[in-house]
Amino acid sequence: MISIDDNYLIETLKDLVRINSVNPSLTPEGQGEAELGAYVADALKKLGLETTLHEIEPGRVNIVGILKGHGQGRSLLLNAHMDTVGVEGMTVDPFGAEIRDGKLYGRGAQDMKASLAAMLAVAKAFVDAGISLAGDLFITAVADEEYASIGTEALVQQVQADAAIVTEPTDMHVCRAHRGFIWYDVETIGRAAHGSRYAEGIDANMRMGRFLGELDRLEQDLLKRDGHALTGPPSLHAARLRGGKEVSIYAASCLLQLERRTTPGETVEQATAELQAIIDKLAAQDETFRATVRPTFERAPFVVSAEAAIVQILDRALENRLGKSSSHSGQTFWTDAALFADAGMETVLLGPIGYGLHSAKEWVDIQSTIDLAYVLADTALAYCK
Repeated sequence: MISIDDNYLIETLKDLVRINSVNPSLTPEGQGEAELGAYVADALKKLGLETTLHEIEPGRVNIVGILKGHGQGRSLLLNAHMDTVGVEGMTVDPFGAEIRDGKLYGRGAQDMKASLAAMLAVAKAFVDAGISLAGDLFITAVADEEYASIGTEALVQQVQADAAIVTEPTDMHVCRAHRGFIWYDVETIGRAAHGSRYAEGIDANMRMGRFLGELDRLEQDLLKRDGHALTGPPSLHAARLRGGKEVSIYAASCLLQLERRTTPGETVEQATAELQAIIDKLAAQDETFRATVRPTFERAPFVVSAEAAIVQILDRALENRLGKSSSHSGQTFWTDAALFADAGMETVLLGPIGYGLHSAKEWVDIQSTIDLAYVLADTALAYCK
């Protein structure tokens, strides 16, 4: 029976929360992951793991620790991101790591420094017990999940494992699916002219209004679709709108930036075709209607089968630790799990109980973090053989 050092886990979690790792791509004052990465790398080296620090961009780092296996067993990767969102408006000390009533408060406490502390505690448990797994166990901490995931994009090019557990907060439910997203630029094209020259001007803003009317109908249709049983339906929203230069001039162009949330099974090609169909319909109604649609960034949705080996082993470990079966869930947001899955790793999500992600008061339940460490350790024992 493997034993987790609870005190080590809690003290490590305090240390992690006290380090500012706010993502500088989100907040100009953000410190990034460099200091936190140095702490994690030092902790892994002290445990005797083969440890590397990869600088992705100046001040933005990934950490990889490897507990080498003794044979040809399956390899398992445990993952957490080090960056956090900003701290403006928080009603608790974002870097205080204060503990009250079994909860630890601070920015990133649940999202996701508790998971990182649990992963380090797992590595320590194997080292302290002198347990050698047949397969390699990777402890990975990455940059930039909260913005563009440059950390995991780089990691999957450098590290390959048979399975991955992304320890995003899931309230100790096995998460098997989440939605993806696509960002689009839609531009309507008009003709600039003085406001008095109605015979010459073509108003791009007015034409964007027609598009928005049809887009609203598409949104309502999306929300009525079945989507995926674990993630719900697809959706979209019109995020930003910019058109025109002066009050007395017809707008020559109008740019809409929209986001389309995708469910497992949907593709960029399918979602783009639905937007193009709106443009084609409006162009057929009015020869002066001209518009373009262009996807600018996308992240794929994620899903893993309930029959996957890592899911079934994780289910058993959870039941052994908590005394009850875990329900399977899905998420409406996106995570790095999709990148691991796309890289060929059997991937699932599991993380601790908490509250206040990205909000004024964030906390994590300490006991669930300890439970998470035990579950991850038991899963590694069963999987890496």
